Amino acid sequence: MAVRAVGTQLLFGTTPVAELSSIGGLELSADTIDVTSLDSDGGYRQFIGGFKDAGEVSISGFFNPEDDGQAAVYAAFESGATQSCKIVFPASLGASWEFSAVVTGFSTSAELEDAVSFEGTLKVSGKPTLKLPTTP
Repeated sequence: MAVRAVGTQLLFGTTPVAELSSIGGLELSADTIDVTSLDSDGGYRQFIGGFKDAGEVSISGFFNPEDDGQAAVYAAFESGATQSCKIVFPASLGASWEFSAVVTGFSTSAELEDAVSFEGTLKVSGKPTLKLPTTP
């Protein structure tokens, strides 16, 4: 079932970040470790799983210097502190991502015939958790 993204929210700590127009998804990936040896079978390389990386979450929206959430994102960029985050999808999905992140980018932009905007980049630190709805 397809669901509109309207209503999706980013919580930075417990504070919602207002006026977002886009929340990028987590970009999960895993490294591999080559364990091929001289007695590997069949002439093919062999691998085992290595470290995983949850990537980055990009956010963008309309700049509002009075929004506590946007201010918290900027403050975390300045401090370098790791912050708990949560992406809450629309209620009809009942799903969310929970993760810790370091803010690695924050920018504002003012373009002719556009609203003043901002963008941020959150580097996920550690293992994220995808919360799925429970079935009765």
